[in-house]
Formats: sequence, C-alpha cells, structure tokens
Amino acid sequence: MVRGINKSAIFNDDEDKNRFIERLGEGIIDGRCAVYAWVLMDNHVHLLFRSGGKGISAVMRKLLTWYAQYFNRRHRRTGHLFENRYKSILCDEDIYLLALVRYIHLNPIRAAIITTIDELDLYRWSGHRAIIGMEKHPWMDIDTVLLEFGETKRKAINEYRRFVKEGMEHGHDPMLSGGGLIRSLGGWSQVLAFRRKNQQQETDERILGSGEFVQAVLKEAEERHLRQFKMRRDGRTIGKVIEEECAKAGVSPRELMRGSRRSAVSRVRAEIAYRSRDEIGISSAEIARHLGVATSSITRTIERMDEKGRAMQRNAT
Repeated sequence: MVRGINKSAIFNDDEDKNRFIERLGEGIIDGRCAVYAWVLMDNHVHLLFRSGGKGISAVMRKLLTWYAQYFNRRHRRTGHLFENRYKSILCDEDIYLLALVRYIHLNPIRAAIITTIDELDLYRWSGHRAIIGMEKHPWMDIDTVLLEFGETKRKAINEYRRFVKEGMEHGHDPMLSGGGLIRSLGGWSQVLAFRRKNQQQETDERILGSGEFVQAVLKEAEERHLRQFKMRRDGRTIGKVIEEECAKAGVSPRELMRGSRRSAVSRVRAEIAYRSRDEIGISSAEIARHLGVATSSITRTIERMDEKGRAMQRNAT
C-alpha cells in the first residue's frame, strides 16, 4: 500500500495511471513476481503479489522512485510525492488470498466511485477486469485466483464474481487494510522483547495468518535478531568489518571513503555492506555514512549480493 503525502493525489489523469501500470508491469516481470490483485485510487494504490527472486523492496523502490520523478516532471512540481515508505503486510496465502483479492478490488465501491458489480466489471483501474477475462495483463496471475473457484474458466469466473458481489455488503475491514505494529513498537527488537516477557501479540497487523504462520515468521526474525545482537555484544562493529575487508583485499580505508570506483574497491565496499547488514543488522543509511556513498548505492549493492547468493543456491540444488 502506498499513499500520497498528506493524502494528496498521486494520479491527476488517466495518463498518469496508464504510465504507472506500464511501469508496474515491467517491474513485476523483471522481479519475477506474481500479481494477484491491484487497484489505483486517486491518492493511493493497493497491490497484492507474491514477491520473486529480488524481493518486494527492489520492485517497489524502482517503481515508486521512477513514478515520483515522472509525476513531478510532468506536472511541474517538486518535493515528495508519497507518504513515507510504502506499507506492507506479509500474509498467509492459504488463508487470506481470496479475502485480500476481494478487499482490494472493492476499493472503488467502498469509495463510492462506482456502486454496482456491473460498474466494477468496467472499471479500468483494478485487476478485477483481468480476472473476469475483460482485459489482459501478462504480469497478473489470474489462474491462481480462478482455480479457487472452479475447474472450468467460465464457472470459476461466475463464482469469483459472485464472491466479490457478496463482499459488497461487508464494508471496510481494518484487519486487511494495513498496520504498523512493528514500527509503532519501535522495530523488531521491541516486538521480540514482548515475546521474551511472555507479553505476546496474538497477531501483528503487518502479518496476516494463522497463529502458526505468525509464530514462524517471528521465530525467523528472532533468530536473525539474536544472532546479530550476539555479534554486537561480542564487539563486532562496522569499523571492524571495514578493517577486516580492507586488510584482506589490500585496499586503503582512505581510498574506500573517498568513493573510489576502482573494481577492487567496489568489491570491498560490497562485502562490507553485505556483512554489516547480515551480521550486525545495520541499516543501508548507516552503512552509507561509514562508506561515504549514497544510501541508494548501498541498497542496490546489497540487492545484487542477495541475488548472487540466491543464484548460487539454485545452482547448488
């Protein structure tokens, strides 16, 4: 979910929406993701997709950065377009897939832009039309949705449409509209602290799923957090990581800090960024400050390292 800053419009006309959809499709295909549902409203966007090899952050960062630049240039404005970072909810597909598809596609009706299922069938700015076969988007995975409703396409579309129509009576569901528990508590460390004190949160507004699903996600995060905490407690700092990697490669820390693009220096910088994120949990912004480069450069570097690691795992199996 992403909203305009101060709830202002992020789309001024159909051209803006068309360009956003085009760029979204390119990013989804490039990121090897699968989109199940989407809707464009005047001041916000909802997307439901399975993240691919490059993860959600890479796709969203590229899409929103490009669109903000396009929008400001076209409409001769300056400043931020979006309200902070996008919000994301991790959901258990088995339980919440269909509920989220319906919730997202009913946004125009809840906003009183349209009022009937027939008008929704004709509404251009959501994935509903693609699911019922009235439009094609190669980056949408409509089969996964329709298979939940029937074995034949005609029957599945009819049942899906009936399911959406029934949802028109349900109204707004705060459970599906996004949260921020992790952020409001002060990050993963505070959420995990609650768990260690037996003050467990039964659900996390950014994790939708069964208790088992939520606990599995939190357990994975806790293990990573505890590993990083132990390394910091044992004296591991980004300064030491920089010293180790520079000594290993024979690169001067001064050259590193000056932003040199020499290949050997770039490799050292990438190793430092990756280790600092993975071993001690340092943010891209903090890593960038220590290395004298832009935060976006560190973010891209870590994404490339992650992709390289995943490729090696695929080749190994």
